[in-house]
Amino acid sequence: MKAPFFFDNLPVQYRSAYRDFYTYQNLVAIRAGSLVFLLLNIIVRILYLVFPISLTKAQNFPEFNSSNWVFIIVTPLFLIASNLLIVEYKKHKKATVLTALLVFTFAIYIIACGMYSSFIATSDPSNALTLYLIALGLIAVICVLEYYETIILLIAIELLFTALLFHSQTSATEMVYNQLISAILLSAFYLTSRYFFANKANYYTQVLEIRAKNKEIERAGEFKNEVLSMVAHDLRNPIAAVESIAMIMELDDIDDDMQDNINMVKASCAKARTIIDDLLEAARNENILTLDTERTELNQLLKGILGDWETQKNKANILFTSNANPAYAHINTEKFHRIIDNLISNAVKFSKDNDRIDIRLSKNANMVIIEVQDYGLGIPQALLPDIFTQFSKAGRTGVRGEQSTGLGLSIVQQIIEKHDGSIEVESYEGKGSIFVVKLPAA
Repeated sequence: MKAPFFFDNLPVQYRSAYRDFYTYQNLVAIRAGSLVFLLLNIIVRILYLVFPISLTKAQNFPEFNSSNWVFIIVTPLFLIASNLLIVEYKKHKKATVLTALLVFTFAIYIIACGMYSSFIATSDPSNALTLYLIALGLIAVICVLEYYETIILLIAIELLFTALLFHSQTSATEMVYNQLISAILLSAFYLTSRYFFANKANYYTQVLEIRAKNKEIERAGEFKNEVLSMVAHDLRNPIAAVESIAMIMELDDIDDDMQDNINMVKASCAKARTIIDDLLEAARNENILTLDTERTELNQLLKGILGDWETQKNKANILFTSNANPAYAHINTEKFHRIIDNLISNAVKFSKDNDRIDIRLSKNANMVIIEVQDYGLGIPQALLPDIFTQFSKAGRTGVRGEQSTGLGLSIVQQIIEKHDGSIEVESYEGKGSIFVVKLPAA
């Protein structure tokens, strides 16, 4: 934390905004403080009525009685003024000379009340400093004052204190003694006030800096998405052109070596399209707060997805079992299709040809549970904490040389979380992996 601003102010770029910010805090503090002070004086007045004999015989009762009436009459003025200025502040969000004057006047009023009460208790205030000390501490804590305002306030308080000493006809020795005590209290008040000013100012500047950083992050995110969209648009066309040329070349009579080269080109194009799609999907999911969903029966949906996999004539042996029929959940069909595709392709990627992959559907009282289990390579325990992190070190090459973009499982987790669901994984090297997706049942 920066050192307290004992004889300094905030940097220029923060000064005006901070003044507008703490003005509202000061007005709220005055409203609360004046309300509490008014209630305390009303309670004292009620006690005078309930216990007239014991209290009216107290030392200096006439002075206490008079000051109590003054406090009851004057304090509501601050309560009314603070409420009016709070309403005005909410319209313009700006500090004004009137608000600063109210804060300064209220500070003088509360401290003067405490000081006068100490003088009433005894003509020698060094013997009764409690109320004076409480008033100083209260203003130091609840009111945010600039250093020059604090110095002006100290001068005004010292002049008032001196006037009360002369009024009470204090002897020269006692006057010096009391002035010394008052100087100590006022020094403590100044240091306390500046300390709280520094704390509140540092908090405010940190909030502003965090907001500025957040705006920079938002701008960077928007720029990233623009770049990704541009890259996707500019790369897809040349990739499609290369793929088309490769397909045209296949129409000619070619030897085996040429066919291998063409297959390599087509595989590279397909890989590039996959990377582009994953990048765009990750960017989209970050920007989407909620998904459009509809109540969907999952048995039929999963069977349809697995039917698409069967038509691809891949070498995986995918089996679907369900003990929940029907099983409904609110899902986005397009995004959900991507979840299952990613999990199945991940299972195929790390399984040998014709290895079994189990897709299981079940449900409990509140959740629908989908399990995707393979019996392939499994995931090393050291990599498990990172498998859902974008571009993490957990990305590995598949059993057939398939490369990883480091985005598939991250995209899966993003989509599931936007469905208010969760995904867990359990895996052992050489025994395979099981991914468990849990979605709220409809």
